[in-house]
Amino acid sequence: MSREMGMAREIPFVEGVEHRQVLANGIRIHLAEAGDPDAPPVICLHGWPQHWYLWRHLIGPLAESRRVICPDLRGLGWSEAPPGGYHKERLADDLLALVDVLEVERASLVGHDWGGWVGFLACLREPERFEAFLALAISPPFSKPTPRSLAAAWRLAYQLPLASPWGDRVAAGLAGAARRPGLRRRFQFEHWDTTARDSFLGQFSEPERARASVGYYRSFLMRELPALAGGRYRDARLQVPTRLLLGSEEAVMTPAMLEVEAGSADDYEFEVVPGAGHFIVDQRPELVLERARALFGLPSSSPKLLSDPI
Repeated sequence: MSREMGMAREIPFVEGVEHRQVLANGIRIHLAEAGDPDAPPVICLHGWPQHWYLWRHLIGPLAESRRVICPDLRGLGWSEAPPGGYHKERLADDLLALVDVLEVERASLVGHDWGGWVGFLACLREPERFEAFLALAISPPFSKPTPRSLAAAWRLAYQLPLASPWGDRVAAGLAGAARRPGLRRRFQFEHWDTTARDSFLGQFSEPERARASVGYYRSFLMRELPALAGGRYRDARLQVPTRLLLGSEEAVMTPAMLEVEAGSADDYEFEVVPGAGHFIVDQRPELVLERARALFGLPSSSPKLLSDPI
């Protein structure tokens, strides 16, 4: 692990990765980058409660033919954690501003969890900026409400403690809770090694990142979910070629939540991955890499994926 940019927490080491911060949309965004800076770019967006290190298994293989850019979303990892701005349209603003700052004309895009939601919003708003989009463990914001998907809405109840007035304490307590094998299995953290678990969950020892977690979930439950119910994206049309992967053991979403109405997407398909849970990138990196290569037209040299330390 390396200590960088004068920050107290150490940044995990991944071979070939360089780190820097850039100013975009008024905040400092941390980037982990690899590959030829002149190669076609691929941007990888993590979700909560992770950061750029989510992509540790994929960065090396992708960097053989692409410029790999892994930003930390606002409030997470080593990016700035402002008091507000955690509604997801604002995070899409961050992404589009970052693309401008990096002078990227078009990029391939991968997004997991909230990073996938942000990816959908950015693709809807500025489809010309993205070649293709691989979404992971997230439902589209314009998915079709059905009796089956509505019946599964109870699965969102886990968000209530994080959105509550004591949500920052809930986030801060995750690192301790994850030391218990039963809770690791319940929250599907069991596929993280010690380095990953300590880095992902240890970030919430910083009060501003614990508060940012509250912002992510409170804005969703109080602002975005009502807007979805009111049909905010009902008339949206996804023009970017998109593939979505959902684990069959996903604790929150169901395949019914991935269905979209005819005419709302030009080229959209989803795949349910047997035996995988929410953290599909950690659990099945080889499959995610294979799907990314197929979608982005990358060479299939199948180099050995980075292994987690024992």
